[in-house]
Amino acid sequence: MTEVRPTAPDVAYGRWSPRRRKHVRPQRIVVALMAIALLVAGCGRDSGSTGTEETGGGGSTPAASGNFGDLTGVCKPGNAKSASAQGVTGSEIEVGLVSDIGFTKNPDFVDAAKVFTSWCNAAGGINGRKIVTNLRDTKLTEVRQRMLESCREDFFLVGGGAALDGLGVKDRLGCLLPEFPAQVAQTANTGSDLQLSYGSSAAEGVNPYSGFQDWLINEAYPGSKGSVGMITGDSPITKVMGDKMTESLTAAGATISYSDLYPIAGVSDWTPYAQAIKAKGVKGLIYFGDFRYLAKLEDTLTSMNYKLDWIDANANSYNQTFLDGAKSSLGTQNNVLDMSGTAPLDAANVPAIKQLKDLFGQYAPGSPITFQVLRAFQSWLLFAKSATSCGDDLTRACVYNAAKKETAWTGGGLQAPLDLSRPQSEQTRCFNVQQATPAGWQTTNFTPNTNGIFRCGFTAYKYTQDFGKATTLADVGKSIDDLK
Repeated sequence: MTEVRPTAPDVAYGRWSPRRRKHVRPQRIVVALMAIALLVAGCGRDSGSTGTEETGGGGSTPAASGNFGDLTGVCKPGNAKSASAQGVTGSEIEVGLVSDIGFTKNPDFVDAAKVFTSWCNAAGGINGRKIVTNLRDTKLTEVRQRMLESCREDFFLVGGGAALDGLGVKDRLGCLLPEFPAQVAQTANTGSDLQLSYGSSAAEGVNPYSGFQDWLINEAYPGSKGSVGMITGDSPITKVMGDKMTESLTAAGATISYSDLYPIAGVSDWTPYAQAIKAKGVKGLIYFGDFRYLAKLEDTLTSMNYKLDWIDANANSYNQTFLDGAKSSLGTQNNVLDMSGTAPLDAANVPAIKQLKDLFGQYAPGSPITFQVLRAFQSWLLFAKSATSCGDDLTRACVYNAAKKETAWTGGGLQAPLDLSRPQSEQTRCFNVQQATPAGWQTTNFTPNTNGIFRCGFTAYKYTQDFGKATTLADVGKSIDDLK
């Protein structure tokens, strides 16, 4: 099994007693911060997969073969022996994993790392070197502390993410630490230098959901175009998401008939919001916030006999927790989400999906495969394939440059093709739609044009307002020539 090394002691959060009034305000602050973290990274405390039963065993491709999907030789034995870089010895590679797990208790990134490294090490590792994962638990607010630790010890950062990731990006670039994250959150980090992350993010300078939203208002539910609503958690992170979507949708010809904020820590009664949505005749609703609150809002709408044409639940809802919370409304409300070119778990014709289920059944039985897991596993595959190509002389520059040469990266079949040699802003964009049903998340009826799963080729809307920019090496007095 893989070794995951926690590098900081766990700290319990939210232990203030509601009976002690002087602690009420700190408790509310903690709850609000947790809601922000869950919005960005999702909630991984599911008891099962997203409506798809995971299977055990090794699958059609043996776990120890080092092949994944249509990728061959991702991991393999070898005779590597050089201590060629920080975090690299003749027998081990220390890789950092950033996560808010000490705060959110969300294990998705940790589960993905455990499964991948267990499989990879069993197949021989990276030319014989064992991957050891150093868990950098940011506990939401300790991003800089963990990044500085990673700068001192790790070879690379892979497969993680933090809600406040912008706090550590200058430190990361200052120590020339590359990362292949599973998820990015803040503008300062999204698309920053020495980073390869092409999962869609609301923090981008373009709207990566333009194709999905165009499909919603012009193709699937054209009657909703004149009455789109938006409800957003009242925090700086989520409010800017609402501002971006308002600009993009308005430019696409939609009418925003309702827009409101709710306390990021949630409310005890969603009736006023449901009444406002009904009074405004909202037909399509975009929601930014903790998906557990969305389930409660939908229950209230359903009890009022008000049915929308569609509700954009966003990809963080791609889990069993949301399905369980919204089960009384799934037959009434139409929840859809954009997987942004990531293969869904019901893609029966994708061998990589079956193999991933098999690996989880073998190395993490009972752990769910969520959207965050699907993204993280691709990041680990990219790292391992690139590192293996470097042979004994394993350096950060070699791994980073090898990854950037991937012009049709699919993660073995888990992702629509990406050209990693091009900047994120120049990528061909894809979307694919999942719909929540009583039987689980399922692919809805839309027409793909790539691999029978995705629709690719739409132009992402570029915002005209200034929402900030990504951090560069020049911002910290460095250049790409400094990467060794």
